[in-house]
Amino acid sequence: MESTGSSKPLTNGPGPNRARTFTVLKDVAVPILVALVIGAVAGLGAVLFHYLLKGGSLILWTTAEEIARVPVWLRLLVPAGAGLMAGLVICKWAPELKGPGVPHVMKALALEGGRIRHRVTILKTLVTSTLISAGASVGREGPIVQIGASIGSTISHFLSLNLERRRLAVVCGAAAGMAATFQAPIAGTMFAVEILLFDLEVSSMSSIVISAVTGTVVARQILGERATIHPASFALVSHWELLVYFVLGIAAGIASLMIIWSLFGLPRLWKRVPGPEWIKPGIGGLLVGLIGLYIPQVLGVGYGEILKALNGQVLLSAALVLFFAKIAATSICISSGMSGGIFAPSLFVGAMLGTMVGGVAAQILPIHGLNPAYYALVGMGAVVSGTTLAPMTAVLTIFELTYTYQVIMPLMVACIPSLLLVRIFHGYSVYETKLLLEGINLVRGHEVNKLRNMRVADFMAPVHEVVYEDMPFTKLLELFEKSNFPHFPVLDRSGRLVGVVTVRDVKDLLIHPERCPQDLKVRDVMTPNPVTIREDDNLETAFNIFALKGFSFLPVMSSKEPGKVVGILKEAEFLNAYHEQLAKERILARLSPFNLTNIRPIKNS
Repeated sequence: MESTGSSKPLTNGPGPNRARTFTVLKDVAVPILVALVIGAVAGLGAVLFHYLLKGGSLILWTTAEEIARVPVWLRLLVPAGAGLMAGLVICKWAPELKGPGVPHVMKALALEGGRIRHRVTILKTLVTSTLISAGASVGREGPIVQIGASIGSTISHFLSLNLERRRLAVVCGAAAGMAATFQAPIAGTMFAVEILLFDLEVSSMSSIVISAVTGTVVARQILGERATIHPASFALVSHWELLVYFVLGIAAGIASLMIIWSLFGLPRLWKRVPGPEWIKPGIGGLLVGLIGLYIPQVLGVGYGEILKALNGQVLLSAALVLFFAKIAATSICISSGMSGGIFAPSLFVGAMLGTMVGGVAAQILPIHGLNPAYYALVGMGAVVSGTTLAPMTAVLTIFELTYTYQVIMPLMVACIPSLLLVRIFHGYSVYETKLLLEGINLVRGHEVNKLRNMRVADFMAPVHEVVYEDMPFTKLLELFEKSNFPHFPVLDRSGRLVGVVTVRDVKDLLIHPERCPQDLKVRDVMTPNPVTIREDDNLETAFNIFALKGFSFLPVMSSKEPGKVVGILKEAEFLNAYHEQLAKERILARLSPFNLTNIRPIKNS
């Protein structure tokens, strides 16, 4: 008996341990390896995009001075021809190439399970690099985000990853592409988290960081360690300057509204232009070429002029002209249907705006040493904050360009009023506005129209255990030890909800039981008057509560009996249910003999 008993640990004991170790290694190692691969490939994609832009610039033109020496007919023909080429490719093969790119990634994550067609990687690279090289006033950051996201989607397809890991792979690719472009891994990570991925877990953050760092390393190994935009210096002359930076933030908010309204107001005019859709980017290229005849600085990405502003080489009058010309040129390009980003144009507009505000402040304020170049740098971040509604991305992007801690406080002072103005007077970022025009309204990365048709009662979990407010605390501890649930609704003796109690509420007393009074009751440690939701509410209401309050669960109240708890709504579980519902709808749509997506609306005669 003893030998039999002693042999069990030798034969059976290590087995479960090995299985457990293997499972842990699989859960940890596989996501890390996938993130490394995605980061490396996305970094290579960013490098290829860089060389295509560089080669196109060498063939056509590189600087505004070179453009000014080119014959007039060529300065009109090149952007128009590139626009026609882009229009044909977009209309014939890949409509998702149109526009900034980021909204399509958001749409894929929210509604399509992270699926992005494989052809997007190649076509987006070729089309956008051709347009920018030809002088289209768009940025490369939005396209590289879409390129990186499509790389992540393609790799997840080959690896047959599940829904959550596929969505994470898409975000990892986007973060790596953005980080490699700026050689700024922190900004790339924050861009992905703040704009693309809302249901964030610690494991997700780890994968995103790994991909962003890997993409940056790949780019630095091939291109060398250099920043896309490198300002000469930055200094906060006086704390009184923060008032000027606050004014700059207000001006940046107004500028952001101008950008958003012009970008998406002009499409109404383009609808009146006769002819097929593919010809409109060509017309847009011709119009941009006309602007370039007089103001060649607005053609292309515009990093050269941004560098001049950051070195104090742009006059106040020139900054005013470039400010309005860049908004006009970018709006024409995007609204006509070209492929390109709006991140770089926002940086350009912000640099010119900062130059103007800093120049005026230097002339009228008695503070000595005010440098318009410093305001150009902060203006870039403020306008990005307003257009994207992503202030942390804006702050960290500028910080990683300068590695100067002094820039943080002026950036925060300027970015917040810019963000608030856009929130108050428009309500949506430039990316969300693009989706709104397509009839898609997202809340934290999820489609509002679908959320409104999904009821809380269909996604809540039943209440398995409750506690009463007069229960002794010692019994509550016993319940926590035996139960699988980390939280309980607290009821009074009439059965009405009076609070909730979680492990977090009793954590200190669990660690230091000697501090627990003998007569301690549940009412003494619970959270009273908890935020609740009704069973007949829709999931849009639930999303808004989770987004604003940061809770992980909500008690669900009866719609017929006031005060009665009928369930628990857990954020993680109903998010999974939401995505499963979307997957079912996609499958049913494919199986249906009546494919409604192919039915075109009848035009009124």
